[in-house]
Amino acid sequence: MNYADLFRVTLPETALEVAALIVLIVDLGFLHKAALKVRVTVAALLGVVGCGAALWAIGIQVGLGLYVDESPVLAIGGGVAVAQIGILVLTALTFLLLIDLDFTRHVGEYVAVVLMAATGGLLIASAQDLLVIFVGLELLSLGLYILTAFSKGSGKSAEAAMKYYLFGGMSAAFLLFGFSYFYGLSGTTNLFGIQQAIWKSGPSVLFFVAWILVVAGLGFKVAAVPFHLWAPDTYEGAPASSAAFIASVSKVASFALLISLSNSWLRIGERSWSGTLLTGTLLTFLVLAAASMIVGNLAALAQVSVRRLVAYSAIAHAGYILLGIAFIPGISGPGTKSDLASPVWVETAVLYYILTYGLTTIGAFGVVSVVERATGSDRLDSFRGLHKRNPLLAAVLLVLFLSLAGIPPLVGFWAKFNLFAAVLGVSAGAVPFGLVALAVALSAVSLYYYLQVLKRAYVMPAIDESPIKAHPVTMAVLLFIAATVVILGCFPALLQGWIQSFYPIP
Repeated sequence: MNYADLFRVTLPETALEVAALIVLIVDLGFLHKAALKVRVTVAALLGVVGCGAALWAIGIQVGLGLYVDESPVLAIGGGVAVAQIGILVLTALTFLLLIDLDFTRHVGEYVAVVLMAATGGLLIASAQDLLVIFVGLELLSLGLYILTAFSKGSGKSAEAAMKYYLFGGMSAAFLLFGFSYFYGLSGTTNLFGIQQAIWKSGPSVLFFVAWILVVAGLGFKVAAVPFHLWAPDTYEGAPASSAAFIASVSKVASFALLISLSNSWLRIGERSWSGTLLTGTLLTFLVLAAASMIVGNLAALAQVSVRRLVAYSAIAHAGYILLGIAFIPGISGPGTKSDLASPVWVETAVLYYILTYGLTTIGAFGVVSVVERATGSDRLDSFRGLHKRNPLLAAVLLVLFLSLAGIPPLVGFWAKFNLFAAVLGVSAGAVPFGLVALAVALSAVSLYYYLQVLKRAYVMPAIDESPIKAHPVTMAVLLFIAATVVILGCFPALLQGWIQSFYPIP
């Protein structure tokens, strides 16, 4: 490895960091006396340009990534490229929804922190080494803590950030303990090296201890039960744009990391792993998936805050995704039907799900932000009569919430269908079938609490019938997201084919 190789592989991350510096220089050096709207517009557009430059950098990347002593450190292409492009597109949409920002005057700093957090997400998605993973996670996490607390005039924002930070510190400790045990077992921090060492020596009690610690640390990042307690308060207290970023970009990055770990440590190789190892590692994901689906959907039924409702919905969706990740290695014990292509099939289904979920969630928070600004609240009754107060906004809400519920022909339906079909396609066992049946049943439950919001928007009369106005750029972005959800739902092969184009499948 030399610095030229390092620069080549980290060119997208470099583009985001340069963009962050340019935003700070322009905002603090040239526009510090300008009107807030001008500063917000310029900073947001510079952020979008930075994301565009990073996308261009991903497009021109060639080679096999970054290697040290023939061991991969940073990967490029394949699922890594898909996740990184998703992170950048979602970050750009977050910037466009910032055009009407009013919760802080520190615009340059806010945009710069978002860009640096996105940089951490890109590193996480491509990392193949424990040390790089931890650096990326901390860069992303520290940025998210700051973004949560950015509304300095809100007590909820400060409280949410403190809770998020404390839970995050504990999860980082669990993660580091797990990483240290894996290093002790293998003598290396490289994921591939750890895989080879465990294949040679076989599983041990310490392996399972390390695995549980790592899953606990990463379970916090994706808000999986029982590591989800931070999510409702954070989604409710953070500024809407910060909550949208946390719910979309950080989820895509974290699940991309879980895909890498599943591929590196659980994928079957020339040497078969023992049934004990397979059962133990698979069971961890399945328990988290089932618990997240059940708790997330049932807790959402009792919410009166739409932000908290979306938070518990996110926990449920994390359960669906974890169910898919559990079967990425193509391992399920007796009745396995997987072949060489099956793990890739499940992986592409997981990527399809997290990208479409991230897009839909950003739009949902965009709608909540507009309503909250007009009414001063995010409670369910704040959405009463929305179809009369702003018909376009109500239509966007209808499309996005029905997509999250998995109603055809919207893209959320195909995301769930592809994921559940892929799981059943690599396994004929009773446990996977039962979990998929549970996921389908709980998806029906989720439709109830989404309809509670839509009922108020379309059926119940408004308390205040004054029009709700949205910034033209915000409205255009929300309409674009809703249209994309509909188009991808009517033509699901568009996104699916694009994702599969990154994989060399014969």
